Amino acid sequence: MMRSFLLLLVLLAGCAAPVYQPNKTYNLTLLHTNDHHGRFWANNDGEWGLAARATLIARLRKELSAQDSEVLLLDAGDVNTGVPQSDMLDAEPDFKGMNRLDYDAMAVGNHEFDNDLATIRKQESWVNFPFLSANIYKDNKRLFRPYIIKDMGGLKVAILGLTTKDTPFKSKMEGHTNTEFRDPIAEAALLVPELRKKAQVVIALTHMGHYPNERHGLDAPGDVTLARQVPGIDLIIGGHTQQPLFKADVQNGTIIVQAHEWGRYVGRVDLTVQNGVVALKEYQLIPVNHKDQQVKIVEDQAMYGFLKPYKEMGDKTLLVKVGKTEEKLVGERNVVRNQETNLGNLVAEAYRAKFNADVGLANSGGVRDNIPAGDIAYEHILMVLPFGNDIVTVKLSGKDLQTYLASLLAIAPGSGSFPQTTGIQADYNAKTKRFKKLVIANKPIDAKRSYTVALPSFVAKGGDKWPDLSGFGIQSYGFMDADVFREYLSKTGEVKASAFGPFGKIKVQY
Repeated sequence: MMRSFLLLLVLLAGCAAPVYQPNKTYNLTLLHTNDHHGRFWANNDGEWGLAARATLIARLRKELSAQDSEVLLLDAGDVNTGVPQSDMLDAEPDFKGMNRLDYDAMAVGNHEFDNDLATIRKQESWVNFPFLSANIYKDNKRLFRPYIIKDMGGLKVAILGLTTKDTPFKSKMEGHTNTEFRDPIAEAALLVPELRKKAQVVIALTHMGHYPNERHGLDAPGDVTLARQVPGIDLIIGGHTQQPLFKADVQNGTIIVQAHEWGRYVGRVDLTVQNGVVALKEYQLIPVNHKDQQVKIVEDQAMYGFLKPYKEMGDKTLLVKVGKTEEKLVGERNVVRNQETNLGNLVAEAYRAKFNADVGLANSGGVRDNIPAGDIAYEHILMVLPFGNDIVTVKLSGKDLQTYLASLLAIAPGSGSFPQTTGIQADYNAKTKRFKKLVIANKPIDAKRSYTVALPSFVAKGGDKWPDLSGFGIQSYGFMDADVFREYLSKTGEVKASAFGPFGKIKVQY
């Protein structure tokens, strides 16, 4: 009897969870992605996609296991919005594909709120990993889990989720009443000391953006400000600004990383932990089948087969020709947010022409992709304009229009707020707040005349931090941006890209 009891104790001791040993050197690797934006399928050049990502992650996990390293796979948000085949299915292939990859957690991004709460909850039900955000509240209660703590072979790792405070300005937010986006930095300041008592490693999984040296302009503060203001965070894995950090940014002892966008890369952070000291061993961004990549990653066939029906379902609807362009129409993020482009002008002109308005306006953050030379399919349109905004009109006096345009033209290049325009010629000094020239529909502006402006409902109501025009009587007709653009292209037939500039029609001294 005693022998059996002792044997039971030995067996139970063998099954007990490992206990943290301060003097032991722990190896911990974080694999991370962000701003997936519906790219579950490889693009036309065979780049990216979840099938190739699956092969890469499986290989890394196998290699790291052999090296006695604990591994976590994390995503920093914005799984939603960007590819029509994904958008029309509420990102089902993306979330279910990520679930097959065994992600450990995801931060809630602002574009998750392009959907209503019922859709977000449905997406949560598709996965076994938690959606994390400590600073999103509804009716004074958190909408999501603020953090999780993972036991990695005795090493406790806390993962805190944070979401940009700019979400109400940078997503559709329809149907989200009584939802509050509190200051994520203030929430982190309250929670990090608590997490330091519970874990040896504290990670902030954020969708706030990396702004070098805190230069965030009109946008809410991001990861650098978080690191400088909240001590005790070992690592920030970020998203939102969709920029690659090929070298980790270390601020106030906190390591900051970000893996670009769309699954172009899988980030890999190798840490060592000993005696309470978390040290960066190595950091890299691993490319996922870029065009110039000599050795390609073979797509995982099980993932490919799982995703293929979703792609085929969308293609039946979306690969319909609606027009043609003899050269590329430029809408890529790094260009359209910094200058006038032919696609920006074309989109604004489609909005203006629909209502025979005097002025057409579009926010650059609403223009999400290029259109390559050749046939234009409906799919291209939805890639450029994925948000489904109403195009509305507002009537403004010449005086009010001048005041409104002064506010828009004062927006410095570099953010999604940067305006694309048609029907306007201007020379404006943002420092003195004076126009040297302001021409509307080829005539100098008349302070007493009434002008019609056509623009997306999102920015008309103050989205992307444009002035709110609600007080001027916004007129909505139920015409969606992509449908307005498709109608314009169908009528135009072949687009002469050179006819849409860029012309340098707007000059601003900042």
